[in-house]
Amino acid sequence: MKLSDFDFDLPEDLIATRPASPRSAARMLVADGDALTDAHVGDLLTWLSPGDRLVLNDTKVIPARLSGLRHRVSAEGETAAKIEVTLLDPRADGTWSSLLKPMKKIKIGEEIVFSQDLTAELVGKEDGQGMLRFNLVGDDFDAALAEAGMMPLPPYIAAKRPADAQDKEDYQTVWARHSGAVAAPTASLHFDAPLLEALRNRGVQFTYVTLHVGAGTFLPVKVEDVTSHKMHAEWGQVSAEAAAEINATKAAGGRVIPVGTTALRLIESAARSGQVEPWEGETDIFIYPGFTFHAADALMTNFHLPKSTLLMLISALMGQERVREIYAHAVKNRYRFFSYGDASLLLPHGAKTPQK
Repeated sequence: MKLSDFDFDLPEDLIATRPASPRSAARMLVADGDALTDAHVGDLLTWLSPGDRLVLNDTKVIPARLSGLRHRVSAEGETAAKIEVTLLDPRADGTWSSLLKPMKKIKIGEEIVFSQDLTAELVGKEDGQGMLRFNLVGDDFDAALAEAGMMPLPPYIAAKRPADAQDKEDYQTVWARHSGAVAAPTASLHFDAPLLEALRNRGVQFTYVTLHVGAGTFLPVKVEDVTSHKMHAEWGQVSAEAAAEINATKAAGGRVIPVGTTALRLIESAARSGQVEPWEGETDIFIYPGFTFHAADALMTNFHLPKSTLLMLISALMGQERVREIYAHAVKNRYRFFSYGDASLLLPHGAKTPQK
C-alpha cells in the first residue's frame, strides 16, 4: 500500500475557512451502498432510522494558541521579544508540552507573559517541544487561558486567516464537555440543538465518548509504505455505560454510526476483542485498508486531506476505489473541504439505509 494511492487533486479554493450557518445547513454527500446523493446535514433524518445510534465525541477544545512576550534579564538589562505558543498536552508533573515559535531563541528559565494574569516559565525542551510551567492551575488557569488564548485552528485555515473571537464558538461542538483537545472533532460541528431534537424524536439514540484530539491529527504521513507509519497517541475513554449502549444497539440490529473519525478510532480501540468494552488510556490505533471493524457500521465525517491517515481510515471502511469515486464527485460538485467544510455520510453495503 503506497502513500500515492491516497492522493487526489484538490483545488485550493475548496478549503473552507468559515463554517456553514446555521451548522446543519452544511452540504452532505451520502454514499449509500453504490448510490451517491447530494443532500444537507439537516436531511440526516432521511438516512437514519429508529434504533440507530450516533456515537459523539464530547471532548472540549481549549483555546490553546497563545501570543506572549518572553522576558530575559542579562548584563544589558531586561529584554522582551514576541513568541507564539501552541499548547499540546498536560503532563503528569503539571507542565504543558508546547510548540514554541521561535524555539531556538528562548532559553530554559525564561518567563513568557501572556496576559496580566497568565505567565509561564520554560522548564525544559525535548523532541522539538517546550515544557511550560504556568503560574496558575485548575479553574484559575482555565479562566485565564479562556481570556488570553485563541482557538488552535488547523494549519490550512491558519495560513489563510488568523483565529478570532467567532472561532471560539464555531470551533466547538454544542455538546463539548471535557476540556483537553487542541483540535475539534470536526464532523460534530455540523450539529445544532434543533437537529439533535429532531433526531431524538425520530428515535435515533446517542452515546457520548471522549477522545482528546491532539495536534498530531494534522501531521503528514512521510513514509511511502503506509503500513510503517507511526500514529500519534491520544487519550480517550469509553465508559461502561457507553460500551453497554453500543453493544445493545448492535445486538438489537441497529446501526452504530460514529460522528467523526475520532469517535470511530476510539470505539474500535475499545472493541479489539470483538465487542466494545469499557476502556481508558492512550490509543495510537492506525486504521487502513484491511482493518477489521468490530464496532462501527458506518461513519459521518468531513472531507479529508490527500495522503492523510483519515483518508486511509475511510478507505478501510468503504474501499479505496469507492472513496476515489466519492472524492471525485465531491471535488466536481464543489463540496467544501476539511475542518470547516461539508460532511459525508458513509454507509457501506452492509449498512445501507433500511427501506422506509
